[in-house]
Amino acid sequence: MVVVSPNLINQHILSSSLLKEAHQIIESDEELSILLKMSNVMAVTRLKYNDHGITHARIVAGAALEMTDILSGSGVEFTTIRDGITKNIDEVKLVVLLSGYMHDIGNAVHRFKHEFVGALLAKDILNRVLSKLGFDKRRVVELRQEVMHIIFSTEYNVQCLTIECGITKIADGLDMAEGRARIPYKLGKIDMHAVSALSIKRIEIDRGFSRPIKVSVYMDDAAGLFQVEEVLMPKIKTSMLEDYVEIYIYTNSKLLKYYPK
Repeated sequence: MVVVSPNLINQHILSSSLLKEAHQIIESDEELSILLKMSNVMAVTRLKYNDHGITHARIVAGAALEMTDILSGSGVEFTTIRDGITKNIDEVKLVVLLSGYMHDIGNAVHRFKHEFVGALLAKDILNRVLSKLGFDKRRVVELRQEVMHIIFSTEYNVQCLTIECGITKIADGLDMAEGRARIPYKLGKIDMHAVSALSIKRIEIDRGFSRPIKVSVYMDDAAGLFQVEEVLMPKIKTSMLEDYVEIYIYTNSKLLKYYPK
């Protein structure tokens, strides 16, 4: 069992020299850093949405890598390996890492259609990052397109076409604990999104009982159900992973609800 947090990513990048190098490159990429900063300027400061900056990026990437490990250990075939785009699990994790970090950079332009805009903004960054990692031009384009597909498909109504895409899309929905809502709440945003997020204390990822991935949501008020049913569940339904995830919701340590019913 692991807790979804900004530190989770550190446990995964140390297991792979490729991931470690990629992480160093994206953490030091000036354009990506500024886009993540501007994403929060647009989303948090101006629209009073939850965090969409570097902390959110790290949380999503870490949660996605954790789920990748669980699915790999469960014998799930990754789409990019099946289709000959990635050659091994480290390259699968690279796609997941990069998409987790970059999936929200479109907010730096506007919240409206940010997934589409973000996929386009990511192109040059991905060309740069993948080239620095030593991939030739053909492989840069192939891997780049997989990441761009994922970024675009994090939109609620867009169907994921790869397992890797579904992993990142669900990981995005798992960043719903109270920390995300504190800044907009302090800025005066008091709506169901803010109140429900403040009700959620932590999210845990573990191996499941009847399905590979178990997600446990701990909240101190049933208002947190809104986050699960209106934010996380729609993402799961278009993730390709609906049959791979089970969700347990607890209030005050008592099981409140379970998905699937």
